Amino acid sequence: MTAPVFVVEHFDAGGGGRYVLDGPEGRHAVSVKRLRAGEDVVLTDGAGRWADCVVLDTEGKDRLVVQLDSVIEEPLEQPRVTVVQALPKGDRGELAVETMTEVGVDAVVPWAAARCITQWKGERGLKALGKWRATAREAGKQSRRVRFPEVAEVATSKQVASLLAGADFAAVLHESGDEALATAELPASGQIVLVVGPEGGVSPEELALFGEAGAKAYRLGRSVLRTSTAGTAAAAVLLARTGRWS
Repeated sequence: MTAPVFVVEHFDAGGGGRYVLDGPEGRHAVSVKRLRAGEDVVLTDGAGRWADCVVLDTEGKDRLVVQLDSVIEEPLEQPRVTVVQALPKGDRGELAVETMTEVGVDAVVPWAAARCITQWKGERGLKALGKWRATAREAGKQSRRVRFPEVAEVATSKQVASLLAGADFAAVLHESGDEALATAELPASGQIVLVVGPEGGVSPEELALFGEAGAKAYRLGRSVLRTSTAGTAAAAVLLARTGRWS
């Protein structure tokens, strides 16, 4: 099993590479994970910079002392995969973000689709967005990623269309698609944008708008997946076919 991951804001080590992980992350490492001298850990800023470290000691209940010798910059994955996720009901949004993070999605765009039952407005919207971002961070740590997915502000259908127009491959999961996503011709680099509709489906008007932006409708399979799982399944297909899982 790979070393546990902890998030830091900076990598400023003292003399001899001695680094102290404190705060909530240090408390989790010492009091929950109960790490001890000699064990390996990974420190990351969640934006691609990371360091392999060895535990030297613990101080109290919330300070982990490690040996930090060098910081590595993780290259950006190619092609980049963005999933536009329509807002699901209840906590299924966090489930979608969690599993998409685990499979390797690079960015998630919450989408206020016409047929969404859930609406993000005011304080409720800010709280929901915060939950999605916190979920991406925690799932990134759990899945041993050092570059966590970006979770954008909630987008309108017009904003999604603009995103699709700039993509190297743009797809909408929809039963009207003549081609399976598993057989689509994919770029080796650039931007892949995939749209996942809400429980009520993508409306004809949205489908037409996205088509004008260059997005094509694709089928995922014979069965109908829930909106909270469709993005994860589709992302897995894309990541396997682009070679990112090889």
